[in-house]
Amino acid sequence: MSTESCPKSPADEADIIHPRVLPFVAVHLACLAILWVDVQPIDWIICGALYVIRMFGITAGFHRYFSHRSFKTSRVFQFVLAFLGQSSAQRGVLWWAATHRYHHKHSDTERDVHSPVQHGFWYSHVLWIFSKRGRSVDYSLIKDFQKYPELVWLEKWERLPPFLLGFLVWLIAGWSGLVVGFFVSTVFLFHGTFTINSLSHVIGKQPYATGDSSRNNLFLAIITLGEGWHNNHHHFPSATPQGFHWWQIDITYYVLKTLSIFRIVWDLRLPPAHVVAGKRKLSLATIESAAQQLAASFSIEYIGKTVLKAWTHTPKLEELRNRARIGQSEVEAFLKEMKILELPTIENLKHRAQKMFDHLPSLNPIVERANHIIVQSVSVWLLQSDMCEASIGV
Repeated sequence: MSTESCPKSPADEADIIHPRVLPFVAVHLACLAILWVDVQPIDWIICGALYVIRMFGITAGFHRYFSHRSFKTSRVFQFVLAFLGQSSAQRGVLWWAATHRYHHKHSDTERDVHSPVQHGFWYSHVLWIFSKRGRSVDYSLIKDFQKYPELVWLEKWERLPPFLLGFLVWLIAGWSGLVVGFFVSTVFLFHGTFTINSLSHVIGKQPYATGDSSRNNLFLAIITLGEGWHNNHHHFPSATPQGFHWWQIDITYYVLKTLSIFRIVWDLRLPPAHVVAGKRKLSLATIESAAQQLAASFSIEYIGKTVLKAWTHTPKLEELRNRARIGQSEVEAFLKEMKILELPTIENLKHRAQKMFDHLPSLNPIVERANHIIVQSVSVWLLQSDMCEASIGV
């Protein structure tokens, strides 16, 4: 499948609430003050520490706990995780988790508000946050945590944690600490987190057929404390570790595992062996989406043009004309009968699928469905293209 994301549509542009962008831009501009303050080594230490600690609040708290409930903890530490995550200035804990749950329900479909496949790179990376669709969220998806008044209160005062943290850093390290320790680390946090919505659906490997474009990426796993194993995560979202193998670095899981020794967290969920091996039976929806991915890796337009060019002034084109007058199903049947060389064979599809997905319980359902999609798409192209209309008179 092509790793290129589609361009952002005018509808996406119109959906952006521009005044909402101003605070985000202001945080970036504040980093320019580094040119005027007397930066000290301690400022960079604070920057690194706040990046790691707050990234853990996002990865362990917002994501693995509040979004997926992949482990259990006390009500006190639950609030600590929520506060840490919110200190990253990425909106409220309930909004974040509800939005993420919605993403998993509709990953890479038109209803997925931050899919690079649907909306392009920059919209999925950051602009969606300032859109009307991004701001609105179905809080019924997070009813299990809405019952805690302290979380509802924190959600209401979503800017309080970052303001308190910034003020504390200023008290401890002055203006240089505020600029480097707080603002610079916050910007790094923004884009580190956002890469999982954008780059991890564009660049990397797909060992599992998940029905979406989620990918595994070592670099992203390092800068996000383990979140870069995104294809693993979409394969089994409720697992606490996202690195399924010993060599897949997952710092968030290492910390949670350590905390479990002291019973600060417990009931960490591990992916079953058959899931890691890719032997779990695929759902019909996943088979359909994976087949769509496989079919999309072939150029329908190229196949259609090649067929028309090869059949010009031959009896085959006359037969195609006759079939086209009856309807699309007849064209599809004719294409299958002719065993066209330009159409990928079942073996071609299997070979391509094996390259795309390392772990599949069975290639056959995906390959067979992809074959049907390609034949159907080529027949539609032949019927609808201007070239075809001119040639066959339909």
